[in-house]
Amino acid sequence: HRRASLCVPMLGDVDVDAFIRKHGLSDDAKLDLKSLVEGAVVGVGKRRVTVRVPATTANMGPGFDCCGMALDIWNEVTVERAVSFSFEIEGEGADKLPRDKSNLVVRGLEAAYKFIGKENEVPVLRYWTKNRIPFAKGMGSSSAAIVSGILAGLAIAGFNLQVKGEEELLQIATAIEGHPDNVAPCIYGGFQLGIHNGKRWYTDRVTLPHGLMCVVFCPDHITETSAARDLLKSQVDLEDSVFNSGRVGLLVAAFATNNLHWLRTATEDALHQPQRSSLHTHLMPLIQAALDAGAHGACLSGAGPAVIAFTGGRAGDVIAQNVSERKELEVAEAMLAAADKIKCPGQVLITKPIEHGGYIVSETVSYDPDTRRHRIHYVQD
Repeated sequence: HRRASLCVPMLGDVDVDAFIRKHGLSDDAKLDLKSLVEGAVVGVGKRRVTVRVPATTANMGPGFDCCGMALDIWNEVTVERAVSFSFEIEGEGADKLPRDKSNLVVRGLEAAYKFIGKENEVPVLRYWTKNRIPFAKGMGSSSAAIVSGILAGLAIAGFNLQVKGEEELLQIATAIEGHPDNVAPCIYGGFQLGIHNGKRWYTDRVTLPHGLMCVVFCPDHITETSAARDLLKSQVDLEDSVFNSGRVGLLVAAFATNNLHWLRTATEDALHQPQRSSLHTHLMPLIQAALDAGAHGACLSGAGPAVIAFTGGRAGDVIAQNVSERKELEVAEAMLAAADKIKCPGQVLITKPIEHGGYIVSETVSYDPDTRRHRIHYVQD
C-alpha cells in the first residue's frame, strides 16, 4: 500500500488493473487500492474524462470563415492520468493522424493548461480517440480535435471558464484554428455566426429550422485545408463582396424564418467556391445534381472536398418516417450518380444539424460522502 500511494496521482484505471494482476492482490487490497486512487485527486481535477464533439460544416456557401453548423456525427476522446504518455486512435484518420504530442487533441489540452496559467503542470496522460468524423474532408475534424482537447484539459485540471461576455473557450480554440466557423458550432452547437469585434472573437446562434436534413458527399480523396486556402485571392472585387454580403444575409434569414426555398440562392458564393473549383472538379456538377434532385441548397463543406446539400421534411426519427415525405435519398442518389459520371469515387452521409456542441460524457472523481455534492450527477449522453 505504501508503494502504491507514492504513484497514485499518476495512475489510471488501466494502470491500477495491471498492478492488481501483477501482484495478485486480495479482494480487500483491491478495494483499498482503488479507493486510494479515486480519492487521491479530489480537489485537483479529474482523473479520467470522456468528451464527445460534433462534426461541423463551415462557410455554408457565402459565409466564408464566419458561418458554421454542427452536424450529428461525433468523435469521442477519453483522457486519463497515467504513468507514461500514449495515444490510441480508432476509426477515421487512424492511418494518417500523429500519435505523439503534435496531435491536435494534445495541443488543445496543453492550450487549456496554458490559458489557466498551468502550462508547466500538464500531467502525464493516456489518450484514446474514436473518430467518426471523416478526416480531412471539410467536416471539421481538426476543430473537433482541438475542442475535445480543450474540454478534456479543463476537466482534468478542474477549471471552469467564463462564457458570458468573454467566451474564453472560443478564444482558446480560435487561437489555434485561426477562425471561428468550425470551432464555434463545435463548442456551442447549432448554426453559429462568428466575428472578431476588434478585441476578441464573438459568436451568436442562428435559429435552426425544424426538419432540416444534410446530405454530404464525401470523396474518397482528402484535401489539406492549407492547399485549398492557397487558391484564394488576398483581395476581392467589390462586386463579389456585395454578392456574398447579400447572400449571407439571405442565408441567416432563410434559417431564422424557415424559408428553406431561399437556400438555393443563399448558398451561392463568389469568394471561395469558384476559386476552389480547380481543385475540386466535382464541386459544381454535384451542386447542380443536388439542386436538380430537389435539394433546397448545396455548397462546398468547409474547404472541401465534401459537398453538402440541404433538404427538409424530417419529422421525428427518419428511419420510421415514410421516405416519400422527404428528399434526402433522391438527392443522395443524384449526387452519387453525378460523382460516378465524372469518376469521383466516394460515399454519402445523411445526417442532421445538432443544437448542442461538445460535452463531457463522463468523469471519474470522488467527493466527500458526508456532503450533498456526491449525490448530484450531471447526465449527458
